[in-house]
Parts: sequence; C-alpha cells; structure tokens
Amino acid sequence: MTVSELNAEVRTTVERGFPDVWVEGEVVNFLKAASGHWYFSLNDGTSQLKCVCWKGTNFRVRFRPENGMTVRVRGRLTFWEAKGELKLDVASLEPSGEGALRAAFDQIKAKLEAEGLFADQLKRPIPYFPRRVAVVTSSTGAAYHDIHNVLTRRAKSISILLVPTIVQGEGAADNIRRAIDAVNKFNLTLAPHARIDVLIVGRGGGSADDLWAFNDELLARRIRASEIPVISAVGHEIDWTICDFIADLRAATPSAAAELVASREDEILGTLAAREGQLASLLDYTMLAASSRLGDAAERVKTIVSARLQSFEIRYANVRSRLSADALAARVSAVANRLSILDRSVFTSVTRRLVAKRDELGVCAAKLDAMSPLAVLARGYSITQTARGEILRNAASVQVGDRLKIRLENGKLDAEVVAGTR
Repeated sequence: MTVSELNAEVRTTVERGFPDVWVEGEVVNFLKAASGHWYFSLNDGTSQLKCVCWKGTNFRVRFRPENGMTVRVRGRLTFWEAKGELKLDVASLEPSGEGALRAAFDQIKAKLEAEGLFADQLKRPIPYFPRRVAVVTSSTGAAYHDIHNVLTRRAKSISILLVPTIVQGEGAADNIRRAIDAVNKFNLTLAPHARIDVLIVGRGGGSADDLWAFNDELLARRIRASEIPVISAVGHEIDWTICDFIADLRAATPSAAAELVASREDEILGTLAAREGQLASLLDYTMLAASSRLGDAAERVKTIVSARLQSFEIRYANVRSRLSADALAARVSAVANRLSILDRSVFTSVTRRLVAKRDELGVCAAKLDAMSPLAVLARGYSITQTARGEILRNAASVQVGDRLKIRLENGKLDAEVVAGTR
C-alpha cells in the first residue's frame, strides 16, 4: 500500500468508528489563525490530541478558550491524510471545571458590561399588578412547580403560561433563547389587555456545569432585547449567572421570583383586610359616639322643652288671670272714667282756647281797620291812580290828557287831566 492509500484507510476507519465523541482536557498551544479558525491541543497530562474548530463553528462558542483552561469538546475524530495527523474536528466546546467556568464567565460578563448592557437605565420596571406570567423552564423540574404553587396560593388572579424548554446540557442555551423568542412573538398576537406582563426565566439549583446555559452570551442579549420584562430565577441564592446581571430583576430562587410577582396582590389583599378592620372599628366608634351625642342632645332638648312649657304655662296663667270677666269689667270702667275725664278736659280746654282766639281776632281786626285806607276814604278822602294802577302823589308826574282812576268811599271814577299846576 502506498502511504496515501494507507492514510485513506486509516481516515475511513477512524471517522467511521468515532463519528461523535466527547473529550475533556486542558487547552494548550491555542492559536487563532488569520482565517478565523482555532487550532489547539487537548492535554490530560499524559496524552495530547490536536483539535481544530473552524470559523463557521467557533462563532457559536460563547467564550474564548485560553491556554490552561479545562474544556469539554464534542466532535468527530478525523485523520488528516496529507500530514498523517489525527485531529478532533470540534462541533461544540464548553468550559469544564471550576477554573475554566469562572474564566469563561468573567470573559462574557466583562464583554457585556463593557457594552453597557448591565446598566440600571436599561432595566424595565416590573408591572405593579401583573395579571399574566410566562415561565420559561423545564416542565418536569422543581422550578416550575415551586413557581406554580406560590402563585396559585398567593395570587389567585394571576394566570400562568408555561413555555417548556431544556435547561442544561448541550443546546440548552439555544432552546431557552428560542423559547423567549416564541413568547415575545406570541405576545404580539394577543389583545393589549390579554398580553403577558412578566417573563420568568430560570431553573432549580445545580452545579456550575448544570447552570452554564444561563451564562450564554446570545441568551443574555436576547433577554435584554425582550419586549416583556424578565425576571431571572436561576439556582439558589448564592448562584449568580449572566442572566441575573442582564435581566430586569434578579430573584434568588424560582420561589422568590413567584413571591415577587405575587407580592403586590398579597399586599393589596392584606391592606384591604387591614383597612376593613379599621373601617369596622371606626364605624363602631362612630356609632357609639353618635349614640352618645344623640342621648345628650335628647336630654338637652327634653330639658329645654320642659322649661319652655313651664314658662308658657306661667305666662298663660298670667294672661288668663288678666282676661277674666271681673278684670275686664274693671278695666273697661277705668277706661270709661278716663275717657269721661279726658272728654271734659278737652271741652274746657277747647272752649278756653276759642275765647282767647276770638279776643285776639277782635284786637287784630280793630288794628287792621284803623290802618285800612278804606277808613280814610270814609272821612271824605279819595285815592288817585294812573292808568297803570300806580298811586298818584305828585301832580308833576302826569301830563294833560293822561287817564286817571279815582277811588271814593263808594265807587270809582275815570278822569282825564285837562290842566294842572305844579
């Protein structure tokens, strides 16, 4: 056989016998070529195996392998005929062991943090009173049952939508990511009042290897891009994953996530119960106080009414005594006497005043008669007036031809000036 023929036979035998294997070892001689391919070897301390991870595959690996890191690799064994080298063609790669997991975790966390994806400004508020909750987790795990038990016990009004997915092992991160995508797409088909308010992503406790799917970079980015606010509930309180940092809210456990969602309804019901008790107490106190005030008011009204009645009775007795027949007869007699006296007094006074006034009138008439010009006329005098009625005292004030009026004791004369001396 030629070398080429032998190598071809070896390749066929190797690829047929080892089409899919898992290998764990320490990374040595890691090299990223200009083409984007990764070349490295796996070493377990005594043996070494060359590996190649092509560019079309390594973009799906969520971390960058480093020398000295322990990794778990899945791939197919092949034989490179041209160089006669046995190689592992890597299909997937994930860290293994605490140190490797920590290094990969730190790499992803630093990258996303540098992009600002953990910033508080990006955190969406969890609705105050959620009505519909979607849970992305395993349908057979304890996480969903814990969440279901808490929500059904503490929040009767919340409806739960389970989105089942695998939560550990190869492909788990991609499955969780697709489940989140599915929930967001489904939510857009719902009417606004029926849409999902909160999305819980998580699982129960486990080792660092078991929880590794929740450190996936693409899964973290999908959580940040979710239209529905996300609560991360992975593992126990001491467990932290990349999902915890990038989610809108982190819960220590799945049960704690359910309590966070249900707390508002629980608080509201508790507040209502407390207010109900306070209201009942206040009503009782108000009723007692009102009853007491009503009793006091009734007593005061009774006292006032009694006093008023007594006063009215006294006044009535007084009025009645004043309105008796004898009293009225006496009052009428007294009034009649007073009227008779007043009548005589008025008559006397009026008579006296009339006499006095008659005397005064006689005196005034005598004076008036003495001063009257008519009395002068009676003694033979006359009064001469011009045509205009002016009394004539001086002959110089008239001329020949002027008309005059002459008044005598009895009668009047019209005269004309024919001559005169001044």
